[in-house]
Amino acid sequence: MTLEIGQLAPDFELTASNGEKVKLSDYHGKKNIVLYFYPKDMTPGCTTEACDFRDQYESFSGLDTVILGVSPDPIDKHQKFVEKHSLPFLLLVDEDHKVAEDYGVWQLKKNFGKEYMGIVRSTFIIGKDGQLAKEWRQVKVKDHVAEALQFIKDHM
Repeated sequence: MTLEIGQLAPDFELTASNGEKVKLSDYHGKKNIVLYFYPKDMTPGCTTEACDFRDQYESFSGLDTVILGVSPDPIDKHQKFVEKHSLPFLLLVDEDHKVAEDYGVWQLKKNFGKEYMGIVRSTFIIGKDGQLAKEWRQVKVKDHVAEALQFIKDHM
């Protein structure tokens, strides 16, 4: 699936790290959304990214924005990740990677000569109107959260 800026973001319902169901469209008309896809809990890059979002959580909240992280990890791994790093936002379980496929981030990856399917680190900013406002694909963790925050300050 190809996503375009200005298009309605694909809706979904996933189980969150707190055990509740989260539906993207429940935020329509209420909050901007930072929807970030990451490969795996407890890995160095994903931990850095999650902690960077944690450290800027209040700034995002002050801009009427929620942060939602998505990976294929099961709920128990999400809960351990949240507890270990005191993450103040929800992580969503996409075990069958359907949502990752809908957003075009479930792709063939290559690492140390091995090929496998996995999540390509990506972030989407979705406005209160439910439309995709910005996307970053193949994200490099360093300075990414600051860039996302600045985009929201400037455009949302």
